[in-house]
Amino acid sequence: MEAKRLLMAIVVGVTTIFAIAVLTSLILSLILKFTSLEESSMKWAILIISFLSVFIGGFVAGGKGKAKGWLLGAVTGFLYSFVVFLIQFLGYSQSFSSKQMLFHLGFLGIAVLGGMMGVNLTSSRQSA
Repeated sequence: MEAKRLLMAIVVGVTTIFAIAVLTSLILSLILKFTSLEESSMKWAILIISFLSVFIGGFVAGGKGKAKGWLLGAVTGFLYSFVVFLIQFLGYSQSFSSKQMLFHLGFLGIAVLGGMMGVNLTSSRQSA
């Protein structure tokens, strides 16, 4: 039963990451369409939003799993990176560059942090 709960937590975490990514992509594309901003000027905002969405995904996974937050965050971050890699490799015939590899290692680390915080913050709220 615990394995099922942990697997469900990971699925919810990864789904959260992609839901945030789709929503922010829509918002940012509308901003680019209807303003004079260019994509190059939004580079930092996109990077921050990416890290924030992966953190939130890890946090949600940890909160749902209620245990092993570091593991849930790590698997959530890894699955996110794996899906992105598959899309890039199969859809565009490109593998990760060294710069992208560093970003995805950062995503993995921030997802682990989010998972640990998710377990601890949701557990402490339920105990009180």
